[in-house]
Amino acid sequence: MDELEPSEFYLAQNYPNPFKERTVIKYCVAYKTRVQLTIHNSEGIIIEKLIDEVKQPGTYEIKFYASTDHYDNVRYMSDGYYFYHLDAGEYFSDKKWFCKNELL
Repeated sequence: MDELEPSEFYLAQNYPNPFKERTVIKYCVAYKTRVQLTIHNSEGIIIEKLIDEVKQPGTYEIKFYASTDHYDNVRYMSDGYYFYHLDAGEYFSDKKWFCKNELL
C-alpha cells in the first residue's frame, strides 16, 4: 500500500516539550515547494536554520539538539521559551517550546 501524501501543510508541536537535550519537530508539505524551518530565541534572534530546501509532498520529522547544531558546533541554550517557524509556499506557522536544562 502506498503512503498517502498530505493534502495540506501542517506544523506539529514538538515532542517532548519541555525538552532537555533533544526534541523532534514534525511537519507536512502539501506540494513541492521551498521549505524553511528556523529556531528563534524569545528575542526573535535565529538560533539555527534547520531546513532551507525544496521538499516534495510528504510528512517529515527533524531532530533538534540543544547542545550542538547540525554541523556539530557546541552551543548552550539557557532555560526558557524558544520558537520554531515554518515557511512553505504560502503557508507559515510558529510554535512555542520550552528548553529546560535541569529537568527535575
